[in-house]
Amino acid sequence: MYADYFMDYASYVILERAVPHINDGFKPVQRRILHSMERMDDGRFNKVANIVGDTMKYHPHGDASIGDALVTLGQKGLLIDTQGNWGNILTGDPAAASRYIEARLTHFAKEVVYSPKVTEWQLSYDGRNKEPVTLPVKFPLLLAQGAEGIAVGLSCKILPHNFNELIDASIAHLRGEEFTLLPDFPTGGIMDATDYRDGDRGTGRVRVRARVEIESKKILRITEVPFGVTTDKLIESIVAAADKGKIKIQKVEDNTAQHADILVHLPPGSDAEQMRQALYAFTDCEVSISPNACVIRDNKPYFMGVSEILKYNTDNTRSILRQELEIQLQELNQEWHRCSLERIFIENRIYLTIEDCETWESVLDTIDNALHPFISHLKLPVTRDDIIALTEIKIKRISKYDADKAEKNLLHLEEDIAKTEKNLANLTRYTIRWFENIRKKYGAAFPRKTRLEAFGTVDRAQVAAALETLYLDEEGFAGFGVKKGEPICKCSSLDDVLIIDADCVLKVVRIQEKFFAGKNPLYINILRKDDDPVFNLMYRDGRNGPLYAKRFKIGGFTRDKEYPLTKGTKGTRIFHFSVHATEEDSAAISVNVYLKAVLKLRNLVRSYSFGELRIKNRNAQGNIVIKHQVDRVSRIMAPSKQQEDSPATPASPVPAQSQIPPPSASSSEEHPEDSSQDTSPPMTQGSLF
Repeated sequence: MYADYFMDYASYVILERAVPHINDGFKPVQRRILHSMERMDDGRFNKVANIVGDTMKYHPHGDASIGDALVTLGQKGLLIDTQGNWGNILTGDPAAASRYIEARLTHFAKEVVYSPKVTEWQLSYDGRNKEPVTLPVKFPLLLAQGAEGIAVGLSCKILPHNFNELIDASIAHLRGEEFTLLPDFPTGGIMDATDYRDGDRGTGRVRVRARVEIESKKILRITEVPFGVTTDKLIESIVAAADKGKIKIQKVEDNTAQHADILVHLPPGSDAEQMRQALYAFTDCEVSISPNACVIRDNKPYFMGVSEILKYNTDNTRSILRQELEIQLQELNQEWHRCSLERIFIENRIYLTIEDCETWESVLDTIDNALHPFISHLKLPVTRDDIIALTEIKIKRISKYDADKAEKNLLHLEEDIAKTEKNLANLTRYTIRWFENIRKKYGAAFPRKTRLEAFGTVDRAQVAAALETLYLDEEGFAGFGVKKGEPICKCSSLDDVLIIDADCVLKVVRIQEKFFAGKNPLYINILRKDDDPVFNLMYRDGRNGPLYAKRFKIGGFTRDKEYPLTKGTKGTRIFHFSVHATEEDSAAISVNVYLKAVLKLRNLVRSYSFGELRIKNRNAQGNIVIKHQVDRVSRIMAPSKQQEDSPATPASPVPAQSQIPPPSASSSEEHPEDSSQDTSPPMTQGSLF
């Protein structure tokens, strides 16, 4: 029982409240509003309260829902002329009370929406009035206005499209040509419709950006907002992003009136272009919209693409025009028949033959017999109603009958009949001309507002404001919340951290407030997308193994995964480690290798240049430098570059990365053989051997 109740309710919500009908593009409340406005129309504005009251004769719900639906239709600006405060779609301000605002139908609505002779009617909910099942709309109005609604178990979201582009697409369809439809929003903005995919459910989407102009080095001006985003909501998102430390701003100034005008003031030294990209990345200056074109068709919900909807609406327009032409042709033939009978009746003085008739039936029979010789000249059979109509012609009209004028009227009717028959015979061509006429009349008022542009995805980590500082403490904990540690570099909350620990294991982790980086790491720094440093490494494999040297880059990686840079033999010792911005800088590094004094070993100092090495994969073991026991390794410092190699000079563009001179003999050059008792000083951020 309850399942039946649910199904009844779900069906009612879907069919009668939330989802538009494909024939006219209206939900029931919208259709009833337009029906009431057509009944009330006299060319003048009507109080919205009066329109709402009249609509309640057809709509079984309250006045609030009718008023809201009417305001929504009025704000679209296509079918309803408005007067008064109808709210603002830019700011989200509501309309004034219905008793203060007025509305009337536009000329476009009168021409396109209504055609009583081809309208299918039904009784209203209380049986007292008639209302249209659907309005005979001769335009793809559903795609022009868009629609949105939430039903039971499904929803509808059809994006608005440009008026002129819809006409062009309809004409293309009638001609059998291909066409493409893309949304056009009343709020303007910039749209990337690369993934629109004809508005298909579940796959199609568009990305819409606000129009952000660089007014000066310190000011960004927002002149258009994304569809569905108000200026208040946009400003709130900007302030929220600033509060979270993702962007840096001084203040936001809202000057929106008829058009959007938001000023974002930047702090001194800001990069205006980078800030603009940050607004797209962290605020509602960029939104993604996924269409879901659900419509009522054959009394059932259907999911369709926008091209399919347009083809259906265009074919429906052609069908309505055909019905109108058929009705027009029928009316013209009936008018020609009536005029011809009247002409025969008067010019042949048939009216005189009924003077001697004594009964009504004899009068009708006499006229019928008198018309027999002329029946072959008529297009329609003579009916009893036709004869009765002849008897009702007034004597005054007979006395003033003008044969020439009657002849001209008949010729004019024959021309109209021939023209209508021609239009019916060439219905597609007639429909194309009809669309072209609509565009000529009204198209100039609907230019495209949304600019089409393909833009990539903004890398949030690249444009995030560096408002935090990465710290490393003595216990090996790092993060922007480790305030007692040594400052490494500025960072944002979206950055990645590159760590090479004391065991020469590489790992990339997402920055956190606090995380364990390892005791005395060889290297720790922020890793940004465009960074591609070159690493020089010299190590001894195990306690008595050979000395290896290698050059490598980070390459691809998975966060939190460990990548060993040596063979991992127990007792392995690092003799040299350095980081460089370019391959040239890496190749320029030379070192002296000091060997342990061994019998018969005379040359105890060997020079080695990293320029002899090719840059290989980080997993490569490297090239063997020497197999003898090594005492220490020191870098060969060029006299001209000693100052550049001082601690204050960066060795690569990686922030806060610095290179220090070789460790002193007392600390790092005289390493004990037992790696478990390493007395070398802790390696801080960017410290290089």
